Amino acid sequence: MAGGNERSVKALREVWRRAENSLCADCGKPDPDWASSTLGVFICLSCSGIHRNIPSISKVKSLKMDHWDDAQVQFLAKHGNAVTKATYEAHIPIYYYQPTYHDCQVLREQWIRAKYERKEFTEPGKQLPYSDGVKEGILWKRGRDNGQFLPRKFLLSEREGCLKYFTKQDAKEPKINIKIDVINATFQPVKTGNPNGLQITYLKDNKTRNIFVYHESGKEIVDWFNAIRSVQFHYLKVAFPIASDNEIKNRLTRNFLKEGYMEKTGPKQREAFKKRWFTLDHRRLMYFKDPLDAFAKGEVFVGSRENGYSVQKGLPSGTQGNFSWHYGITIVTPDREYLFTCETEIDQLDWIAAFTSVVNQAMTPQEYASKCLDAVSF
Repeated sequence: MAGGNERSVKALREVWRRAENSLCADCGKPDPDWASSTLGVFICLSCSGIHRNIPSISKVKSLKMDHWDDAQVQFLAKHGNAVTKATYEAHIPIYYYQPTYHDCQVLREQWIRAKYERKEFTEPGKQLPYSDGVKEGILWKRGRDNGQFLPRKFLLSEREGCLKYFTKQDAKEPKINIKIDVINATFQPVKTGNPNGLQITYLKDNKTRNIFVYHESGKEIVDWFNAIRSVQFHYLKVAFPIASDNEIKNRLTRNFLKEGYMEKTGPKQREAFKKRWFTLDHRRLMYFKDPLDAFAKGEVFVGSRENGYSVQKGLPSGTQGNFSWHYGITIVTPDREYLFTCETEIDQLDWIAAFTSVVNQAMTPQEYASKCLDAVSF
């Protein structure tokens, strides 16, 4: 709050302290210390950088370091996060993914642009590029064997309830036809090495398959992501007619609980520990030789505590397998113990927290049915 008379500084502080302005208007991060003098919203430093890239719509200033004149303070007081959200977020489709500060740049940027620049949510019933039940276009897909990203035609169809991709533009038959109810999609910019990288995961014969794609346009890849969620939502509305909209929303695409490297040993627990990439997708713990592998090398079901599952810090005494990392984790199941090691104590504690959050949740009937995964390869 550099400069300005004492009265305007006090008025700015009072507006800033309102409960509605205690979280970033765009990503929900606590204690935002920037604001848009043209939109009237309080935002965090990260989101302010995105606003700065659309100067025709938003002009941002620091609440701590910049001078705010009386007219600008009055504008903030008249608007604020609640009033502005009521305008720009009035008609968000329930399936539309609203990112948080934990999400990647492309999701947050396109959310901000969708609200303020394209005004996608200001009118009821507005036709949106991800809402008509069909989407077709080119995405760059990573080859399973050669690792090269090549252009492929993708087709998403609500009527057919599937996502397809074709190896050639004029191909009659798709390379793969994926049922919409087994798809997950999550942004993976670090893993793919592309800021618009998207991982599409689906079940095939009760095993997980990964496809990695991207598009040069951030808007286009986020539109694909929300189109998948839209088709899933309408499919599930038919499949589960008595479920509420919020219950169905919670069954759409999800971020993985935890990913990263650990070392693992085999079922006899006498083999040398090997470094592998692990993904915890709720109750599925999968491992891969490489983060971009198309297929998991092994999967194990992580059940609930009341069904005999638990997570323990450290390894059992007398563990014989050789390991180079010394921060151990033991997953106890009714059938056997799974042993892992982490490189650092922080990694160990993060993995333990993720596993604990899973085993502390009661299992659903659907999860009981999926418990039959073959985990021998673990």
